[in-house]
Amino acid sequence: MYRYLVLLLCAALPARAEDVAGDFDYYVLSLSWSANWCAREGDARQSPQCTEDKEFGWILHGLWPQYERGYPEYCINTARPPSRSQTSAMADIMGTSGLAWHQWRKHGVCTGLTPDDYYALSREAFARVTRPQVFRDLTRKITLPAAVIEEAFVADNQGLQPDQVTITCQQNYIQEARICLTRDLEFRTCGVDVIRDCALTDAQFDPMR
Repeated sequence: MYRYLVLLLCAALPARAEDVAGDFDYYVLSLSWSANWCAREGDARQSPQCTEDKEFGWILHGLWPQYERGYPEYCINTARPPSRSQTSAMADIMGTSGLAWHQWRKHGVCTGLTPDDYYALSREAFARVTRPQVFRDLTRKITLPAAVIEEAFVADNQGLQPDQVTITCQQNYIQEARICLTRDLEFRTCGVDVIRDCALTDAQFDPMR
């Protein structure tokens, strides 16, 4: 019991003493293509995000506070943790309530906001970014250069520049579109540690389910 208590207390501590809630420079809005995540790992987990009745496209993976280089995580936050109803209410854009809880615990606590305000801001950021319709219209699996995903986001979002969005890959699949935003949710240049574009020319991309 004592060992369990020690582990629990250690897990609640911030990763670094200098990570202070509310002290950060900008946000990264991370969007994950649901069908690709399901193909890579969600199906094996039997995630409710991946059932046939779901029609998720780009889901909100998270809204992450960011330093100009690096990012805070697991900050001390005096706000009461989100309730089940609060996390469940985010499942329509985040896929599952479990992801909403994890994002609060790791990233949301570092915003200095309450769970209500963090989730509201996350929803607002998600709504401000146009997710290109062309990907929702796919009817079969394809391979494509990762740069095509970036080009589509730039084309469909007025004012978005190539150095303000980055595309990541994992296990040869397109993984995420990460868009950099000011604290007022305006597009801004990403830090050098965020701009790490996937260079694949034959990345896999699955259609919506």
